[in-house]
Formats: sequence, structure tokens, C-alpha cells
Amino acid sequence: MRFVYSDGGRSNYFKGLVDDCVVRAICNATGKDYKEVYNGINQLAKSERLSKYRTSRSSARDGVHKDTTRKYIESIGWMWIPRMSFGTGCTTHLNSAELPKGDLIVSVSKHLTCVKDGVLYDTFDCSRGGDRCVYGYFVKAPDTKRVNEIRKQIQEHKEAIKILEKELDECKGVRWFK
Repeated sequence: MRFVYSDGGRSNYFKGLVDDCVVRAICNATGKDYKEVYNGINQLAKSERLSKYRTSRSSARDGVHKDTTRKYIESIGWMWIPRMSFGTGCTTHLNSAELPKGDLIVSVSKHLTCVKDGVLYDTFDCSRGGDRCVYGYFVKAPDTKRVNEIRKQIQEHKEAIKILEKELDECKGVRWFK
């Protein structure tokens, strides 16, 4: 898998490397501004509930909890495609031969990264030579409003075709004389 260094736009606002893989992956996949995603995740993190097991809130700079990551990514119109579940073992690896074409936000162990048409965009090559297991990935969800419009148009055209086919059948029964 080809690797391209990209900090997702972090260098436009901040210096140094931090644990901001969620923000980087989202920015690399969507083209959104780094600061917009950074602020959006931190805003969403404010609504997280602390518990005995979760003693700190997510931070765009220092790490984001999985459920907050998922909420944010789904809120911008992407959907989760799982590639692994309990007991199945690894079914997909982080290599271009096993991932679909298009823009993906890929979840691997303790990391989120971006793959675009088989090219890895990140601050380091996290593919482990193509052997790293993929838990799943986010893809841009289809525009359901447009899909429904297209389905409606198809149905209307099918009805018009039925009417024309009926007229054609009626014409076949008519004999034309000179």
C-alpha cells in the first residue's frame, strides 16, 4: 500500500505531533478544515458522561472515545461498515487489495487512519506491511433524499413504459390497408 504523509492540516494551526489521529483521519478523508473538526469533536466531548470506568472526557488533541468518534463521523454523513466481530478473527487487512475503492476512515487497533483509493494518508505508515487487521471503516453514506428521488423517477418511468407497451400491443392488432 502506498503511503502519503499528511497531518490533515494540523500544521496550519499547531506545532508538534499529538494523539489526534481521529481528527487527522476525518480531515484527510473529508477535506474538512482541521480546526473545524477539532472544535466539533471537543464540543461533542462536553456531553460525554463520566463514570467509574470513564474517568476523563474525549479530547481532539489527546484521544477520542470510540462512541464519540462514531457520533461525530455519522453526524457528518458517513456510515460504519464493520469488518470484524467477536469470534470471526481478522477478515480484512490494511492493504489496498482488501479494501474498497473510495474514501475511507479506517479503524485499526488503537488508531484511526484514512485510505483513499488504496493510498494511506497519515503521519506514519500504520499498515504493518499490509498485515494490520481492520476492525471496520466509515464510508460516505448515500444521499438518501436523492436516492428516493431517483427511485420515484424510475417508478414513474416504469408506469409510462407500461402505458406505451399497452398502446403498442393495441397497434399490433390493427391491420393497415392501402
